[in-house]
Amino acid sequence: MRNNYKVSRARDGRLIVRHSARGRRPRWPAAVVLVLVIAAFSLIDYSSLLDRVSETATAWTTSTTAAGASVADSPSRTITFKIPVGAEASVASAKASVSVTPSVTETEATLDESPAAAETANESQAFVDDTQSDVTVAAVTTATVATASAQLPRDTTGSEEIGTAQPARTVVEVKPGDSLYTIFNILGLSQGDMLRVTKGDGRVLTRIHPGQALEFVVSDAGALQKLVYRVSEVDSIHFDRDGDSFVGHRVEEPYETRLVSSQGEIQSSLFLSGQSAGLTDFTIMSMVEIFGWDVDFALDIRTGDTFSVIYEELYKDGMKVKDGAILAAEFVNQGRQIRALRYTDDTGHSSYFGPDGSSMRKAFLRTPVPFSRISSHFNLKRKHPVLNTIRAHKGVDYAAPRGTPIKATGDGKIAFMGTKGGYGKTIIIRHGSTYTTLYGHMNGYAKGMGTGKSVRQGQTIGYIGSTGLATGPHLHYEFRVRGVHRNPVKVELPKAAPISPEYKAHFVKSTQSLVSQLDHLSRTQIASQIASQ
Repeated sequence: MRNNYKVSRARDGRLIVRHSARGRRPRWPAAVVLVLVIAAFSLIDYSSLLDRVSETATAWTTSTTAAGASVADSPSRTITFKIPVGAEASVASAKASVSVTPSVTETEATLDESPAAAETANESQAFVDDTQSDVTVAAVTTATVATASAQLPRDTTGSEEIGTAQPARTVVEVKPGDSLYTIFNILGLSQGDMLRVTKGDGRVLTRIHPGQALEFVVSDAGALQKLVYRVSEVDSIHFDRDGDSFVGHRVEEPYETRLVSSQGEIQSSLFLSGQSAGLTDFTIMSMVEIFGWDVDFALDIRTGDTFSVIYEELYKDGMKVKDGAILAAEFVNQGRQIRALRYTDDTGHSSYFGPDGSSMRKAFLRTPVPFSRISSHFNLKRKHPVLNTIRAHKGVDYAAPRGTPIKATGDGKIAFMGTKGGYGKTIIIRHGSTYTTLYGHMNGYAKGMGTGKSVRQGQTIGYIGSTGLATGPHLHYEFRVRGVHRNPVKVELPKAAPISPEYKAHFVKSTQSLVSQLDHLSRTQIASQIASQ
C-alpha cells in the first residue's frame, strides 16, 4: 500500500516529513453497485407496462377503423416496441387486440397516419426504454393495417410492371487484382455456377483484364441466369443458362457512324491549329501520317498553310466514343495543294490515294522522327561542333528528347547494327539494291532488332540518344542512293504503286462525293481568308 507522506529538506538541512493530503480516491465497491442495479430493476412494473401497450394498440385499432378507405392513400411509418424478456406470459392476455410476435429481430408495422387518426396516433405512441441487454423485440401490428399493407408489391430491379419480379441485372467493372472467383464471391453467387460458366467457350472468362465489364443476370433465388462478357466496346460474349450448363454466343454491336468535316489555317503549329478547329490528337496524327510522305511537318510547315478534313465520329447509345478514320483530306503547303482519299477494295484493304489514283504512300517516309526540330541540316562544309574542324555533314540531325522512338523510313533489312565510330550506336537499313538509310547516336535499340532482321516502314527500330560524338540527344539520319549521300529533306522519294486498274473505275465513282465536299471546303477556306484580309 502506498504511503501518503511527503519528504522535504529545510534550509538548515533538516528533513521534514509531512502527511500528504492527496490520497487514493474512494471507490464504490462492486457489491454496492450490483445492489443498486438490482434495486432499480425491481422498481419496473411489468404489468403496468403491458397494460399500457394494450391500451395503445386498442386506440390505434379504433382510429384505423374510423379512417376506413383512407388507409391505402395515407403515408405510413414504422413503430417498434421493445418488450423485456420474461414478460411473454403477460403478453398472451393482450392478444385479443394486439398481434405480438416474439423475435430477436425487428418486424416492421405499418400504421395509419391519415389526418383523422394523426392526433390519436401521436398521443398513443409510446417507446419503452429497456436497460437489459437481452430483450425480445416485438412489432405491434393491427389487423386492419396488416390487411391493407399485405398486398403491396416489392420493388425489384428490372421489373417491367409493378408486382412482377424480374431477374436483377448487375454490371461489374473488373479492377486490378480481380478474378472471376473473387467477383462471384462478392456478388454471393454459387461457385458451382462459376465452374459451369467457365467450361468450353467460357474459358475466356479466366483471362479477364482490368477495365473490362461483366454483366450478371441473377434470379430471385440467387441463381445466375446469364453472364455478358464485354470484350470491347462493340464485341461481347453472352452466356445463357441452359439447364445445368451455359451456352455462349458472340454478339457484335457496331458503332453508329457520323460524318464530320473540319478545316483550319495554321498560325503557330499544326497541333494548336488542329485543336482550335475541333480536331482530336488522334485525328491530327492520322492526318500527319497520310501526308507524311509529301510534307516534312518539322521543316515545311508555314504560317497560312491550310487543311480540310472529312472524318468519321463513332457513337454508341447516342454518346460519342471516339474518332474514326479520315475519309478525305486536303493540305495546302506553301501554295501546293495535296489531296488524299480513302478507298477500301473488295478484300477489305484500305489505303489512301490521290484523286487521280496515285498512291499517297511512298517507298520512304520523309522523316524518321515526326514533329522533331532539325538542329543541323545537310551541309558538306559544316564545322563539326565537337571536333571544331570543317567536316562534311552528310545527313540531317533531328533534335528530340532522349528516348523518343525512331522509325524506319522504309521497308528493308538491317545490314548493320552496333557501334560505328563517331556515329555511336547505329543501325543501317538496306532497301532493295538502290537505297540505304543510316540512323546514328541512338540511345538503344528496339526489342527484336538485329543484323539481318526485316523491318517495316514506320516500325520503331530504336530510341534517340547522344552516343558517339554528340553534344546532346538527337538523331543523325542519312539517305543514300547507290551509295551516294543525298539530302533527306529535298531528295525525290520513289512512289509506291498506284491503285490497281481493276479498281480504278469504282474508286473514281465511290470517291466523287468526297471530292465535291473537299471542293466546297476549299472554296469556303479561300473566302474566309479573303474576308480576313
